[in-house]
Amino acid sequence: MPRNRVPLAVVLALLAGPALSACGGSSAASDARAVTVYSADGLKGENGDGWYDQVFEDFEKQTGIKVRYVEGGSGEMVQRAVRERGNPQADVLVTLPPFIQQAAGRGLLQKYAPSGADQVAGADKAPDGTWTSVVNNYFGFVYNKKELKQPPRTWDELLGSRYKNKIQYSTPGVAGDGTAVLVKAMHDFGGKEQALAYLKKLQANNVGPSASTGKLAPKVDKGELLVANGDVQMNHAQTRTMPNLGIWFPAGTDGRPTTFALPYAAGLVAKAPHSANGRKLLDFMLAREQQEEVSAIGGGFPARRDVKATDANATALTRLMDGIEVFEPDWNDIDKNLSAYVEDWKSATGS
Repeated sequence: MPRNRVPLAVVLALLAGPALSACGGSSAASDARAVTVYSADGLKGENGDGWYDQVFEDFEKQTGIKVRYVEGGSGEMVQRAVRERGNPQADVLVTLPPFIQQAAGRGLLQKYAPSGADQVAGADKAPDGTWTSVVNNYFGFVYNKKELKQPPRTWDELLGSRYKNKIQYSTPGVAGDGTAVLVKAMHDFGGKEQALAYLKKLQANNVGPSASTGKLAPKVDKGELLVANGDVQMNHAQTRTMPNLGIWFPAGTDGRPTTFALPYAAGLVAKAPHSANGRKLLDFMLAREQQEEVSAIGGGFPARRDVKATDANATALTRLMDGIEVFEPDWNDIDKNLSAYVEDWKSATGS
């Protein structure tokens, strides 16, 4: 995802500042014709050709409301919202699980069911109405198709000498996709201890932690890495400009490749400076027209069940997911124990 990513220096400045200064230097709270989005990366195109790019442009044209956008890791965005709790700057928060559950649990979101939310599956929205998925997605890995004629099949293959210093995954607890590595490993190996034992061994080949999953795909495409973690939507969209990028799913101990849903979930920030504008943007993202563009433009899966995409991307995505076992994590458990799981991961891997 280096997909129009905010440079690190800018992100750090934003994190340190008391008021949002993106897009012109005025505070988010000072412009009644604005809406501020804090989002996990992946939906904004590196060349201005992502789903967010199109949605925000159309929204601004139709409403006259300027979209102010800040992106980062899912955990990073939630932590920023926590720090700003007394003076919220964001109106809409978009993160991956389990961070959207974390945001809701910390009281960072207010209840709002966007128009069209009734067409979103129950598992893809909060029972209490605090968040709704706007783009469906699945966890995955990427590999370099030029260097590897076939993708690895199992986790254990990654322990081989060929992958020495050629593997990297983003940091659990910081990046949504990095946390997903831990979630999938716990499922595939049958528990936390087994997963941590494997990830400890993988450290011999691992380059080291990365705060951003988005920085990894370009390294894989160039051959600096052979394998990295990612997600289907982001990586499929990146293949348009990264010809060596392939998507794969490690098999569990039973030999079957697995994955799980990792949707982009959006919620209205509690005490948002522009709640009305935030509601309008959430309605807009979940509208039929924008949902029909999810696969064609964004390379992802519509969140609405009544939108059946038939474009070339949708066909390719269906083919990619064929034969992949999709399991459903216990997000309540993960949300409750995430800090402990991350600390155990740090201890096991020396990270």
